[in-house]
Amino acid sequence: MKVLIFSGTADGRALSRRLADLGMAVTVCVATEYGAEEQGVYPGVTVLTGRRDAGEMATLLRGYALCIDATHPYAREVTKNIRAACAEAGVPCRRLLRDACPADGAVTFASAQAAAAYLAKTEGNILLAVGSKELKSYAALDAGRLYPRVLPSHEAISACEAAGIPHRNIIAMQGPFTRELNAALLRQKKIAWLVTKDGGREGGFPEKAAAARETGTRLVLLHRPEEQGERFEEIIERCEEMLGCR
Repeated sequence: MKVLIFSGTADGRALSRRLADLGMAVTVCVATEYGAEEQGVYPGVTVLTGRRDAGEMATLLRGYALCIDATHPYAREVTKNIRAACAEAGVPCRRLLRDACPADGAVTFASAQAAAAYLAKTEGNILLAVGSKELKSYAALDAGRLYPRVLPSHEAISACEAAGIPHRNIIAMQGPFTRELNAALLRQKKIAWLVTKDGGREGGFPEKAAAARETGTRLVLLHRPEEQGERFEEIIERCEEMLGCR
């Protein structure tokens, strides 16, 4: 049975390997070469690279028995396109969910623009752990205050440069990170504000929140969109049922 997974996340990678071990023919779609590198090589898993719109996704989906959306919890537009593509192609779609994490004491905003407007009225250095795509939303702030933590890729570094971030402020690292490393970074860069998303345990959010509490850094959280779907083991069970393993 053929399954197509839209991924680029750690839990998506783990899911692709579990399904391949069950005997499924798994194809994983990632947006970038960096995502393909992280996905790695695994028996029974084919990796496709490149961003696709809903029409291109629908064309690709033909011939597959199942599609799994394992993209990031905040990738709303991609999830919308995947659902539209599955409806057009007539392929069942399952959404892989991550559990949200407590964020006691965080200042929460509905959008990056609202967070940036709030931060414009504050003082102190800002660690932006929101991904390179959203850096432009903070470009109006004093660039000297901004310390974006992004993936070590040409695309991410270029986004920092386009946002006017000084090269000395760019932190290019692959996460997730431990509480200790987060705390050390917050202290070294004298960070007053940590802007992040609730990527769940898989995305290292508890470690970021704990480091912020430890160092007295204010946590600024972008609201996580509500969605419906299934947890990791639930999707495994559904796939086992499709294969007749249950």
